[in-house]
Amino acid sequence: MARRIKMLTSLAICAALTVVLLPFTAAGGEGAAPFDYKKALHSSLLYFEAQRSGHLPHNQRVKWRGHSGLADGLQQGVDLVGGYYDAGDNVKFGLPMAFTVTMLSWSAMEFADDIAAAGEWRHVLEAIKWGTDYFVKAHTEPYVLWAEVGDGDTDHYCWQRPEDMTTSRQAYKVDRDNPGSDLVGETAAALAAASMVFRRTNPHYAQVLLHHAEQLFEFGDKYRGKYDSSIGEAYSYYASVSGYGDEMLWAALWLHGATGKASYLDYAVDMAEEFGGTTWAITEFSWDVKYAGLQILATKVLLEGKAKAEHKATLEKYKAKAEHYLCACLNKNGDAGNVNRTAGGMLFVRQWNNMQYVTNAAFLLTVYSRYLTSAGAGQEPPVLQCPDGPAHADQLLTLARSQTDYVLGANPAGVSYLVGYGQRFPRRMHHRGASIVSHRGDGRFIGCMQGYDNWFLRKGANPNVVVGAIVGGPDHLDRFRDRRDNYMQTEACTYNTAPMVGIFAHLHTETRSSPRNIEHKKFLQD
Repeated sequence: MARRIKMLTSLAICAALTVVLLPFTAAGGEGAAPFDYKKALHSSLLYFEAQRSGHLPHNQRVKWRGHSGLADGLQQGVDLVGGYYDAGDNVKFGLPMAFTVTMLSWSAMEFADDIAAAGEWRHVLEAIKWGTDYFVKAHTEPYVLWAEVGDGDTDHYCWQRPEDMTTSRQAYKVDRDNPGSDLVGETAAALAAASMVFRRTNPHYAQVLLHHAEQLFEFGDKYRGKYDSSIGEAYSYYASVSGYGDEMLWAALWLHGATGKASYLDYAVDMAEEFGGTTWAITEFSWDVKYAGLQILATKVLLEGKAKAEHKATLEKYKAKAEHYLCACLNKNGDAGNVNRTAGGMLFVRQWNNMQYVTNAAFLLTVYSRYLTSAGAGQEPPVLQCPDGPAHADQLLTLARSQTDYVLGANPAGVSYLVGYGQRFPRRMHHRGASIVSHRGDGRFIGCMQGYDNWFLRKGANPNVVVGAIVGGPDHLDRFRDRRDNYMQTEACTYNTAPMVGIFAHLHTETRSSPRNIEHKKFLQD
């Protein structure tokens, strides 16, 4: 199989695709019943259980999965059991895992009431804690963080269930001599964000997370360097193209929120220019490029009126860059550059796993609209001053919902890119565990090449459905091929689904209380 390189740089791939386009089904469009966002939320949280590594708990709901990676870290004399597999492979990559947990935690903070009202709060906490427990174990010393378990190259030569793994479980770390400020900074951000989620229900655990987050931030700042320069095995799969400046600013802002310490905001202001926070105008947000997200966090401080006088000028610069991203999504950036859109309305950044940019954009658009509305409490809320005219908070929400509905099936193919949702969704996900019979159904060992010969090459649907996974999605022409070897489109990643947890919960609340939905329910009852 072709070697997968999950990098920021655009891929020069021009493959001719023969696709049968399905009739357009605007399920969430005007005059139609709204999508079942509560079911989408429920499904999205099941996905994280499907991606678990380690010893599965008694309340595991995804029954086709079993224990795996139980000796992770043993060769190095550390306990690295647990955490998440990032996608359809069996490697535990630290950088995308940490970003996943950061976004899950941000979702939980912003939309706590909505998630609780939908009855999913406990499952959100479990999803976050499965990641943070692993990070605490991986941070074995103040200046040591274990970054990866498994080798992408050997893993990609095999097609095995995680329960059968015979591939390398070599573990890799960053330390004083081999730094990784990007990885360390993102992990600090994840732990700081999660500490705020657990503060009320589990204050001791929250304090443990915050202690590790502060130590990691010091480590990342004191010993600077890119983690993929220290760990060559990571470069071909999760290269840190943006460098470590964005992660360190991101971590500082999360730590400021978690601790209230002025020193962290001072850091974000003092390092803003050197680390690109106020100079980079970006039109994407992802596991690698955090600028749009951190710029919005910095703007939140300004909008809340909590900024010191000496910080305001720099925070205004952060705000200008944050709004560059938002205006680009709204197609109101003029000559400054907009995010492309497909004919079906999907924001399109690049060919490989474009859905990650769609879901992250939907999240940032939604939270920024909330920040604008809160800033205007009791009066007219502020607006975005885009080059092509002002934009109001409700315009951000409208775009966020359109992207969410596209994911759920309001697209030219009429396909839900959230696996397990609706009648038409990808059946041949590029996912090792899903594509092979469950070990519970057939406990016989399946070897490396046996998996390719007997399961990967099958034309039929996967025997197991990874409910809640959001696949890479269609191309720039809204075309999608549901083939197991089409990993650019049919592989799902944890960081695709993480931001949608909050959005699904929010939209469930909004549609439940909207006049249109009330009338629809009344019609059904009558």
